[in-house]
Amino acid sequence: MACTKKMTGIKTDDLNQVMAKVKQDGRYPYDNLGKLSLAALLPLLFGGSIGPEAGLTGVIAGLCSWVGDRMRRFGVEFRQLTLLGTQAALTALFTAPVFGFVAPLAGSADGDEDPASDEITIKLPKAQKTVVYGIAIAGGLGTYLLLGQLMGGGMGMPRFESAVVGNLELTWLIPLSLIGTICGWLYFVSEHASEALAHAIGARPVVKAGLALAICGTVLPYTLFAGETQADVLMETYLTIPAGVLIATGLVKAMLTPALINLGWRGGHFFPVIFSGVSLGYGLAILTGADPVFCVAVCTASTMGAVMRQPVMVVGLLLMCFPLKGIVCMIIAAVIAAGIPLPKPLRK
Repeated sequence: MACTKKMTGIKTDDLNQVMAKVKQDGRYPYDNLGKLSLAALLPLLFGGSIGPEAGLTGVIAGLCSWVGDRMRRFGVEFRQLTLLGTQAALTALFTAPVFGFVAPLAGSADGDEDPASDEITIKLPKAQKTVVYGIAIAGGLGTYLLLGQLMGGGMGMPRFESAVVGNLELTWLIPLSLIGTICGWLYFVSEHASEALAHAIGARPVVKAGLALAICGTVLPYTLFAGETQADVLMETYLTIPAGVLIATGLVKAMLTPALINLGWRGGHFFPVIFSGVSLGYGLAILTGADPVFCVAVCTASTMGAVMRQPVMVVGLLLMCFPLKGIVCMIIAAVIAAGIPLPKPLRK
């Protein structure tokens, strides 16, 4: 947020910016990790409809860079350390091992030497890199799960236990995918509109974003916060909520997240967009009578596919959330959403 930037002199990067820096430079700045942690935490504490992944990944990438620099005293520089740590962090945050492998960090300029550095760079053959990535991802996920068992709580993705895929569900597969795609398009509608609004009304983003959050949160309380805890609540209570409210919550949350980011609050969009699909799916399950887990899986995959435009990453991210029985339907939904071109006005 702007007040945090004013107090600390720094602004948190979003997840794409963090990954771009790690991919390009093999490192991430760590000179202001304390301030960066505060800047990443404040929007979450105030109920922002933004995810924690951007700020936390930046902090972890900075810590890995710090450790890598300390290793220089031994005469070597392990440039992969920041990459490995960041992938492990993404795996733990989303509790999705496949996502750690298919995240945009994979395939970065591995082994490229810094022309300004005389340090020795350790280069790993491709097969060994895969093994090292696997160990890092397994270690990150294992540590997260162990700490969750010992201390309780956590920020993990919601888990859906079972799904029914019958003739009724298959009949609704394409319509649900198209509705999820429209929900994803609303993300870009809001992104463009909020960018224009931010330029038009100038500074004071805390007031602007806070007002938008307060209005939406008052009318639709589930639009507050990142969404992972709210998804767990909806699993148990969605039948007590009108279908129209659930659908409206999914659509509004998809628009609120980019609006908050463009109006000055810093954070990620993965968790909120996933929750948008979850809420939308439950609402449509009530209306159609189709299996609720099926509807949630298809709506979430299509909404994420429309926003991310990368079906493989979508399925890798959602694989740990939904039963394998629905994976084919999720793939189809994500491919449909990503394959339909964005309307021209929504493209950057």
